[in-house]
Amino acid sequence: MREITRRDFVNGTLLAAGSSVLPFAATSQFAMATLDSSYYPPALTGLRGSHPGSNESAHDRAWNQRSNWGATTRLRETYDLVVVGGGISGLSAAYFYQQKYGKDKRVLVLDNHDDFGGHAKRNEHVINGQLRLSYGGSQTLVEPLHADKVVHNLLKDIGVDLHRFKTAYDVGFYERNNLGAVTYFNEEIFGQDKVVRHPFCNYPNYVEGLLGAKISNEEAAQQAPLSDAGRKQLVRVLNGSVQAIKVPKEKLKDYIETHSYFDYLKHTLGVDDPGVLRMARHSGLDWASSGADLMSIGDAKRSGALGFVKKAVYDKNNPYIHHFPDGNASIARALVKKMIPDIGKGSSAEEIVLSKFNYAELDKPSNAVRVRLNSTAVDVYHESEPKHSSDVVIEYINGNRSYQVKAAGVVMACYNMIIPHIVSDLPEDQAAGLRLQSKSPLQYTTVGLRNWRAIKEMEIGVAMSPGNMHQAVLMDFPVSMGGYEYTRTPDDPCVIQMISCPYGETVGAPRLEQFREARFKMLGLKFKDYEQEIRAHLSGMLPNDLFDFDRDVASITVNRWAHGYTIAGPGDSTRIGRQPFGRITVANTDSAAGSDAKYAIMMAYRAVKELG
Repeated sequence: MREITRRDFVNGTLLAAGSSVLPFAATSQFAMATLDSSYYPPALTGLRGSHPGSNESAHDRAWNQRSNWGATTRLRETYDLVVVGGGISGLSAAYFYQQKYGKDKRVLVLDNHDDFGGHAKRNEHVINGQLRLSYGGSQTLVEPLHADKVVHNLLKDIGVDLHRFKTAYDVGFYERNNLGAVTYFNEEIFGQDKVVRHPFCNYPNYVEGLLGAKISNEEAAQQAPLSDAGRKQLVRVLNGSVQAIKVPKEKLKDYIETHSYFDYLKHTLGVDDPGVLRMARHSGLDWASSGADLMSIGDAKRSGALGFVKKAVYDKNNPYIHHFPDGNASIARALVKKMIPDIGKGSSAEEIVLSKFNYAELDKPSNAVRVRLNSTAVDVYHESEPKHSSDVVIEYINGNRSYQVKAAGVVMACYNMIIPHIVSDLPEDQAAGLRLQSKSPLQYTTVGLRNWRAIKEMEIGVAMSPGNMHQAVLMDFPVSMGGYEYTRTPDDPCVIQMISCPYGETVGAPRLEQFREARFKMLGLKFKDYEQEIRAHLSGMLPNDLFDFDRDVASITVNRWAHGYTIAGPGDSTRIGRQPFGRITVANTDSAAGSDAKYAIMMAYRAVKELG
């Protein structure tokens, strides 16, 4: 394996070093609004998401209970509303606040990352002089046609035409190119590098138009690099069903919801082959928010885990096609454009797809809504007794310096677990409810390729990869709109998605323990570690005569989210955690116990309404 090159330095190490050298000369109120004209985070590659510099202050607050941040500059800035968190929920809260109370109301949005949008992250790759767009997290509007009127009204106001996706999404792309769902077995875990033209699970079915398995269950099992016993067990799983469970028919429904999927595999179907169990564990991916070792049989069936592959995920009346080329980053960008019109060209979500935003416009003193990046809130408290206080004080860290502003109200749109560490005067029962919410780690890696001839040759639309860090590799969704054109031929540049839902190494360990282990490992990896993994993965999966990593890989963006998908806490903890407290309310998807842009918007609407 070669040493890391200059390209890696630019993509990874340099970015990490530069992330602490913030683009603010933050010595005065005016200087806080001054951004370098070249500042443009969507074009950055290397480590993104929970990137170096984004979470250190928050961890210092949460892990070390740090409260002294040195001399604090009290800015001469007073706002009607401060929003902590600049994801879709936080930006929606700013939008709803102005709608409710007037466009002249002053709003400050604080975000710890170097870009707005939260998990709705825009990734830009320039390959052979051509722009290729992708997303670093929140990928789509899920079932938007069934959303609440509040969501529909917001989408309409920011220029999202839901019917446009019927023509923007090229549903025939995969069939034209004969791209289907396959499984890649790597040499390290399974003894050889091998692609089998069968997905062995239901996960690829969410890609509209993707061709399915091209060989039978029996043939696929025979091709899998397993022992003879393992192949027989795999066929038994693929052809089995819950009807094999020996319980009375009237008790079956309750049984599958209360009994372990792994126990079903081991004791009902007689599976003990480690390769088959590994395939099963990694077959649910992000739908399950855990490895399949922790699922009930019912959860495994709903997520399409190994042995449950017959049912399509979406039907013709509910297609999974509502993607922008940059995923839900377009929603975040359209919200910002609505509130800060001078940031870029275009008047609708589609028209801004190719608009290069001027980030220097985000935090101008003349703006009614200001978005302040690289700014981590570390203390939020009422100036006097919460029921009667007229102001809330917000302390945040920017460029390793402490600043303070005041607001008449605050919406906490960051994730729930951190809120008790930030809102220092929060009632204990509410703090306890918030602490019970959790998040699973998640990683979306986008790789810019100079061509995809090797992928075409191998007929790969989605490759399940149970032996690798990234459990799924897929051609990005074929969407063209707003003047942006998706890749057309295998000789054109493209972006592929590599998805990882990390779990702990101990099979069967409690979910939160697995998440903590995976999160710790994720944050300890450097860009070179990810690059080496991606190199081995793609080089093992694709034919050497058509693919050369150094020649064909133009760029890599690793969007890692130590706190990814929402995991709801037990009982009534979600409702208790999101209740208003004085002049502070709670938005974010956590407060809805779901991971969906619709929830983000609805929770923002509720939080603003609760401000009174």
